[in-house]
Formats: sequence, structure tokens, C-alpha cells
Amino acid sequence: MQTVEEFFANLWQQYTAINPQAEAIHALLEARGEHVVNDHVALRTFNTAKLGIDNLAKIFEDMGYENRGSYDFTAKKLNAYHYEHKENPNHPKIFISELITEAFSDELQTIVQRIDSEVGDEEMFEEDFLYTGRPWNLSFTEYITLLQESEYAAWTAAFGYRANHFTVSINHLNTFFDIQSLNQFILDNGFALNESGGLIKGTPEQLLEQSSTMAPMVNLEFSDVNHLIPSCFYEFAKRYPTETGQLYQGFIAASADKIFESTNTK
Repeated sequence: MQTVEEFFANLWQQYTAINPQAEAIHALLEARGEHVVNDHVALRTFNTAKLGIDNLAKIFEDMGYENRGSYDFTAKKLNAYHYEHKENPNHPKIFISELITEAFSDELQTIVQRIDSEVGDEEMFEEDFLYTGRPWNLSFTEYITLLQESEYAAWTAAFGYRANHFTVSINHLNTFFDIQSLNQFILDNGFALNESGGLIKGTPEQLLEQSSTMAPMVNLEFSDVNHLIPSCFYEFAKRYPTETGQLYQGFIAASADKIFESTNTK
């Protein structure tokens, strides 16, 4: 069985192959003398019996992770959970969400059911499944059909299994003490930030501030054509201590709702 370190190394390698922006920002921070620590990664899926969170979570539960929180995104029709390592709090958190497919049209459900049918019954339990990419065929026409109802559905169908984003822990940086100065550094180096709901999502009072880049466009291969679509993005998170003095480890649904829009086509 792979270690936690091997899992995240493989996930990072696949993620940066399609999002070199993250590797470039990581290198810029290291050039300042920073040791970049990953706060969390996010993964996306559909709530089918086969591909739902309960099945996929077994991969990281086998590595010692456990469910520490649930989140409801009513407008986007998503469920989500976050997982933390039981023994090592220094391991990155995992945030995994799923589309509530039955809340959408028959047309969307038909595409998702066909996607689900192309994944082998045991395939999603293999330890490398979460960084295998798209294990099904998808036409650009189907992508557009999904996009008309849900940006999330279209992205997940197009990219399959990979980190939707990694996250720089601002708390572990030595040359930036707040999210505003890090955001300015990112902008000054020519990267676009997600402005949905403001550059900074969340407040110190909510114990979590987040920002993120906008996903760069990538020329993705579909079954019928290649086309430019938004890929993955890089997030930045600043956590604040709770009344116990420990840093807050959860997520704010209203903030995450805006972070999801880092992969929007508009």
C-alpha cells in the first residue's frame, strides 16, 4: 500500500502536468526561501453508487484518514466532506465533493450514468485511481451539454480523477504574514486571481481566509475534438486559532462555494 507521502507526490505530479501555473508559483515561493506546506487538496466526483464519496474515500481511509466534517452546497447541488489524518495532523487535509446528480435533468443523468458504466466495478478501489485522470470517453458535445447545467459536472466529466487544487498554507510561510500580501505577490507575478465574492473569501472571525488563482486554459482531448477549457487552480489558505488555541481545521461552505468558481468558463 502506498504511503501518504507517495499518494500526495503522485497527485502533485499529475496535477502540475496539467497546471504548470501551480509549479511556477511554488518555485517563486521557494526562491524567496519558503518551504511550501500543503494545507489541503480537493477532489471532485459524482454521487453514483459506484463513484460516490463513500467508495472513493476508502482509498484515503486506508491511509489513516477519517471524516471530520460535512458541507452542503445547495445552489451548486453538491455534498462534500473533509478528511484529516488520524495520527499525523501535519498531513494535508482532503476535501472531496460530489454532484447530486438526481437534482439535474434526465439528459445530465443519462451522461453521468454512461460515465459510471465505463468504470470497472473494482477500478475505483485501486490505490492510484484518484490520479488516473478520465477513465471514460467524453465528447465535446457532451461536455457542453453538462456545462449548460453545471460547471462542476462538466469539469468533473472532462478531467476525471485528479486534484482539482492544492493549497498553500499561509500559516507556514515566513515572508508573508497575511493573505493580502500573498495575493499581491501572486498578482504582481502575472497570475489571475478568482474575484468571485471578492479576492479573499472568509474572514478572521470565521477563522479561515482563502483565495485562489483562476484555472488556466488547457487544450484537452475529447473523443471527437481537442478544445481549450479551464483546468486546475492553486489555492491559498490562512487559518486562525479557535478558543482552545488550536488552528481551525474545517472549511466555510460559503467561501468554498466561491472557490469552486475558479474553474468556471466565464
